[in-house]
Amino acid sequence: MRLYAYMTMSQLAAQFKALSEDTRLRILALMFRHGELCVCEVERFLDISQSRASRHLRYLLNAGVVEDRREGLWVYYRVAQPASQQQRSLLEALRGLLEDIEVPDISSQLGSMRAERCNPSPADAEASTRRSAKVQ
Repeated sequence: MRLYAYMTMSQLAAQFKALSEDTRLRILALMFRHGELCVCEVERFLDISQSRASRHLRYLLNAGVVEDRREGLWVYYRVAQPASQQQRSLLEALRGLLEDIEVPDISSQLGSMRAERCNPSPADAEASTRRSAKVQ
């Protein structure tokens, strides 16, 4: 991946604004430790509402701090690949600063949550099918 020489001042300001809220910093701390996460995982592990998790993830996405990918019904978010040397430096510094921030240890729960999602109960599968049919 080619890194561009610089970010514009407005891009840099947008990233700093995205980092100026404690919930977003806690989300990033989780991502640095555990990789990509979906909204429901952020919601559960930080004990926040779905709308609050979505809003903060969208803010980080719009600022270019995280990236997303869709897998079926799920959208996963991860720390963005740096597009510039400035962003690389910012993310490396942020990783170091968030290293000691207290966030839940979700390692054991993350695997079971994802297994449940991949193998939902019949009732959950039916509800998911109804939701996706309404969306179309």
